[in-house]
Amino acid sequence: MQLNLSQQMRMSQQMKLAPRMIQSMEILQLPILALDEKIEQELQENICLERVSGDPNEPRHKDEVAEAQLEATEKPIAERELIIEGDGNGEADFERLLEMSSEWPDDNYTSGSKPSANRISDDSDRAHDVIANIVQKSQSLQEYLIEQYGYFDLPREVREFGEFVIQNLDHNGRLPTTLNELMQLYGKSIQEADAREALLKIQRLDPPGVGARDAKECLLLQVKDDTPGRDVLVTLITSHLEDIAQNRLPMIQRKTGYSIEQIKAAHEELLKLDPFPGSGFEVKPVQTVKPDLFLDQDERGIYTVRLEDEFTPRLRISKRYQEMLRNGADATTREYIKRKIDSAKWLIESIEQRHNTLKRVAQAIVDRQTEFLTHGPEGIVPLKMQQIADVVGVHVTTVSRAVDDKWIQTPRGLFPLKRFFGGGTTTDTGEDVAWDIIRLKLKEIVEKENKDDPLSDDALVEELSKQGYTLARRTVTKYRKALNIPSSRQRRAY
Repeated sequence: MQLNLSQQMRMSQQMKLAPRMIQSMEILQLPILALDEKIEQELQENICLERVSGDPNEPRHKDEVAEAQLEATEKPIAERELIIEGDGNGEADFERLLEMSSEWPDDNYTSGSKPSANRISDDSDRAHDVIANIVQKSQSLQEYLIEQYGYFDLPREVREFGEFVIQNLDHNGRLPTTLNELMQLYGKSIQEADAREALLKIQRLDPPGVGARDAKECLLLQVKDDTPGRDVLVTLITSHLEDIAQNRLPMIQRKTGYSIEQIKAAHEELLKLDPFPGSGFEVKPVQTVKPDLFLDQDERGIYTVRLEDEFTPRLRISKRYQEMLRNGADATTREYIKRKIDSAKWLIESIEQRHNTLKRVAQAIVDRQTEFLTHGPEGIVPLKMQQIADVVGVHVTTVSRAVDDKWIQTPRGLFPLKRFFGGGTTTDTGEDVAWDIIRLKLKEIVEKENKDDPLSDDALVEELSKQGYTLARRTVTKYRKALNIPSSRQRRAY
């Protein structure tokens, strides 16, 4: 085997994104609440960045020149960031950012065109909003059960093992392992009789069904002596849960001898039981949604997108540090302030660019979906992000970032911008129809069918075809399942 060493020259083009370019794209993608947090962080970290509130001539920072000099000497001067290299085919919306001059800004370099009349300038209001959105910590399932368990007069070893069992229940209130396995994991010597006694006491606690080792036991624990149709219900739980799920009532009738009426009555009682009794203790924080955009409609019915910026503080470059840059600072301090001013300017420009891009993209979306906004979901038309990108004149990835996790307040309600996108199909007449309309039609057909003889998926295909929507059977099946519509056998009424 022979190894040869050689040198070759090769030319290639490569595009690299500067950190500032990446920051601009990230800011475009941020929803309004995350953007507010980002701005607050930058205000804390950048001494040359100020919030415009109250008297615009009053600087936010009260520190002395010496403090800036001290901070400048403690932090190393970062290397100059590189701008994009390559053929220049970057994001269209950010080309202006890349061509920005690195010179420090004018005195009046400020974010926003002019203050909004409704701008929130009082920090106490913001603090109040934060406090109002804090979810009070609720009692956990384990805490609730241990509190009840403490009322039993039990031997110490039974009480301690029972508390151990409670701590090992899953979020549904079930025991995910066997009792013998728990005894081995316990770490202390415990008699099987004592362990069983502890488990039996736990299974008597509220909510009914906790401490069960499987779904059947969980349901059986909730059946009381006075439950209507108790014997039939116990039979269904122990032997025919799958048959009930598949609506095989005649089969249950043949195997048990119970009448269809008895089975249906027991089924009604079964639906009242909770197979996940502990799930109600899981507190999921409610996501706070604030719209980035608002939609206004004039007397002619024309929709106009308005970007509400009252939650986004206006920013400006500190005049004080601009003066320091002009006069009376040593070289190290000047370089530090220059870098901070440059960073602040890029942040302000990125926020302005975010506003402009978001508004243009949203207006293009609204212009295509006016029928949806006027008449409801049945008026939505197929729309892809590439179509909006072509209208606005940006790359499709810019549209994707602009609509990600953004909400718009319309006269019809609050919607995520992604709600307006979706594919579709073509009817026999050549009309483009969104998949949302197909799903609505499918749901409408199922609601109107004869439940004594429900439509199969093949029959649903035929019904849709009669209305001009030609679809494959597998497509209809997929949408039926997505709408949580059971199969024809499960929909049949006995």
